[in-house]
Amino acid sequence: MNVNSLLRSILIITSVKSFYLNGVVEAKPTNLTQRQAAYTLQDLYQGESFFNDWNFFTDPDPTKGLVDYQSKDNAISKGLAFVQDGVTVLAVDSTTPVPSGSNRASVRIESKKHYSTGLFIADFVATPFGCSTWPAWWSYSFSQYPDGGELDIIESVNRLSDNFLTFWRAGDAQCTFPPSSRGSATGIVDSDNAPLCTQSTTDQQKCGFDDASGGGWGQAFNNAGGGVYAHLIDEEGIKIWHFPRSRIPADVTNKNPNPSSWGAPVAQWGTDDCDVLKRITDHTLTINTSLCGSWAGDDDVWATSGCPGTCADTVANPANFNDARWKINYVAVYQGT
Repeated sequence: MNVNSLLRSILIITSVKSFYLNGVVEAKPTNLTQRQAAYTLQDLYQGESFFNDWNFFTDPDPTKGLVDYQSKDNAISKGLAFVQDGVTVLAVDSTTPVPSGSNRASVRIESKKHYSTGLFIADFVATPFGCSTWPAWWSYSFSQYPDGGELDIIESVNRLSDNFLTFWRAGDAQCTFPPSSRGSATGIVDSDNAPLCTQSTTDQQKCGFDDASGGGWGQAFNNAGGGVYAHLIDEEGIKIWHFPRSRIPADVTNKNPNPSSWGAPVAQWGTDDCDVLKRITDHTLTINTSLCGSWAGDDDVWATSGCPGTCADTVANPANFNDARWKINYVAVYQGT
């Protein structure tokens, strides 16, 4: 039994209510093992200097999407990357027709700095959405992928209402996430994901949560004015919280974050049966929008998406991408002291 398990066995857990407000689960604190720590701001990505600290990825899309990721100069000249009134915008091209099956210009950026631990807070005014879109706010091991892990904080496709939060791990040692390691997370580990969470394998494997509240991304998220996603990586594992605009904690706004006061996370991967810090190494923060590809363009996924025609035909029409843009107030990185 590790230290976290022992602490959980002797602490008195206070039961409180969770309730739905504006379609999003609001949860009160239920996990008293979250330590209270002070956090110091390490990096702030915001405003006119935002792009100075990010690389523009220009390789072919690894997910086989119908996108041409643009260089920094091309993205700026095409109006796909800019800062307006302090808000950073990353857009898919919404003006140029392309032949069906061809690629459309888009943007993928990756932080120049890499992180293995920390508290990461991202304030989004809007996320991309719409048929054929596959947006993601995520991180991956720049130097040791896949053994160094991947963490998906915002990820969904097409017109789905749910947000999918996933930790991908690999390596030659046991790393599983039984129900006890998921704490009081409000996200759902469905019947498809549950066996994957408890399966130990040397191959890359996922353990994912489904946030079915309906406001975690896309049109509903945008209509609510966006919000904040915060994720914490430390010796207790990984936790992710989502706060709609109207319920962002004051300590987040004041840049004096106190995760111990935030209540239950949407997703949690504890250390009961996995040394999580060995599975999170040298991560680059990543924001991108792919189109179609192996998820959004999958035949079965497309058939149930409610989207007309084919995914390739959708990509051909620029009018389909007026809402395919990230709007970012800031990304802040804190370290515990």
